[in-house]
Amino acid sequence: MDIVRSFKYLLVLASGVFVREAAAQQKPRLILQVTVDQLRGDMPRKYMDRYGEGGFKYLFENGIHYINAHYAHSNTETGVGHTSLATGAYPSVSGVVGNEWFDVKKGIQVYCVDDDRYPVLPFADSSVTVIRPQGEAGTGQSGKSPANILCSTFSDELTLFSAGKSKTFGVSFKDRGAITLAGHTGKAFWFNSQSGDFVTSSYYYPEYPEWVRVWNRKRIADNYLGKKWELMHDQSGYIYGDRDDQPFEVNRTGYGRTFPHAYGNVKGASFYSMVTTSPAGDEILLDFTKALIENENVGDDTVTDFLAVSFSCTDYIGHTFSPSSLEAEDNILRLDRTLAGLFRFIDREIGLGNTLIVLSSDHGAGEAPALAAGFGFPAGHVIAEDLMNRVYENLVEHFGIGKELVRKFQPPHLYLDHDLIGKKKIPIQELNDFLIGQLTDQEGIEMAFAVNSADITGNANNRISNLVLNNYYPDRSGDIYIVPSPYWTMVWDRKSISYMASGHGSPWTYDTHVPVIFAGWGIQGKQISREIHVVDIAPTLSAISGSKYPSGNCGEVLQEVVCGIIK
Repeated sequence: MDIVRSFKYLLVLASGVFVREAAAQQKPRLILQVTVDQLRGDMPRKYMDRYGEGGFKYLFENGIHYINAHYAHSNTETGVGHTSLATGAYPSVSGVVGNEWFDVKKGIQVYCVDDDRYPVLPFADSSVTVIRPQGEAGTGQSGKSPANILCSTFSDELTLFSAGKSKTFGVSFKDRGAITLAGHTGKAFWFNSQSGDFVTSSYYYPEYPEWVRVWNRKRIADNYLGKKWELMHDQSGYIYGDRDDQPFEVNRTGYGRTFPHAYGNVKGASFYSMVTTSPAGDEILLDFTKALIENENVGDDTVTDFLAVSFSCTDYIGHTFSPSSLEAEDNILRLDRTLAGLFRFIDREIGLGNTLIVLSSDHGAGEAPALAAGFGFPAGHVIAEDLMNRVYENLVEHFGIGKELVRKFQPPHLYLDHDLIGKKKIPIQELNDFLIGQLTDQEGIEMAFAVNSADITGNANNRISNLVLNNYYPDRSGDIYIVPSPYWTMVWDRKSISYMASGHGSPWTYDTHVPVIFAGWGIQGKQISREIHVVDIAPTLSAISGSKYPSGNCGEVLQEVVCGIIK
């Protein structure tokens, strides 16, 4: 780095402001944030020799690729990861501690983007009626907004910086993938698996824009009726070509565990669910994204716009077949083609030279316990129902009262009934110690932390305890945080094992490790092996755009990106 560029970077560190003297007015016309749900950090590189042109290969050859990027919180779930991407904040600051949590003060279960004040708008096909069951969280039917995010996002700060001139959007198959990244000031659209429409809520619009109605009337998802997900290439050329029927894969009626996978012939929730558990879902999202860019004039002027596109199908496929499956492998190859299509469209409409791209994921992925066990790892399923029944029995034996002491068990959070504990005059430290001892004595449980106690800070040098602390928010987190052992997956009951091949949500590195790649506008390609954290993305985007950091920012500016694009 020459002297001038070194001096400019010192200014960045000193003031948090991105300074470019010779090109002070130059900003990207578009910041494109691509999130691939459940894309573990090793997965994109695993298939490098079989990518086509313009997708992952474009990112690898032209981007700054951080190969050792991790989440710095313990509950690696979709809502938490997307919020960290958006805010640069840990859950301890943003308040989004899980996809769902128990609200201690209100005594209710909360889904991360539910908000009954803002109902989902009637679908673009006005003949379809929205059904909103009371209290049914996470269904895609109840009201939606970003209100549960307790700090600003990068997109919020970009809106303020531009005096509202920046156009900011989030799109995804999942509501929590779109809403979190759109922030409090952007617009969000997501897929409704009941109707096959992209929808939004009254938080964003009083009624659908006409272009959304037009797109939904095309019934793009219905084009897959009667079709099948088939392999792109000859099966013998796949790493997992001889593993098309693994016993731990979910055998969904009509879809099966082997190729080809039939989507079905009848419209409805089952059909749309099959489509989303395949690369077809990402192809549909790409088509909707193109329509959004064209109709909302994204990136058409000198004011920086922001578009977040969260591809969800890798997650659905990983849960159904596992990340180490023929289906997951074929999906990545097809996702590469979908990304190439997105980047070609961006290049034609806006110009890749005018667009800053950042690709990452909301979390990694564990292996199917049966697969790990087959290779000799200690692995298995923790049955939460059985685990807690044993704990309750031992509580009765020790304290004379059992299940009543636990107000709510929402893995990995255990919420205690402090009013009852006080009435029974049970010392909280004694209860904490007893519960931790009982939990960690069970096979498949590695650690448990009393996050309502200062004792956890005694493990300040322990990586896992730090991640648990970063995930703790009062009144939303439980009193006890449970960490399964590596390669063990917690499910609620034994029936649940047949519904999910593999999961995520732990603080182990296979769940925290994700790719982070910056490419496009002014970026010079290189590979970086030093460890970074995903919360570093938002402040880096702020430094580039000139906006304030998000209000709860916990990250640091990535010097390779900022210095790499100084002219």
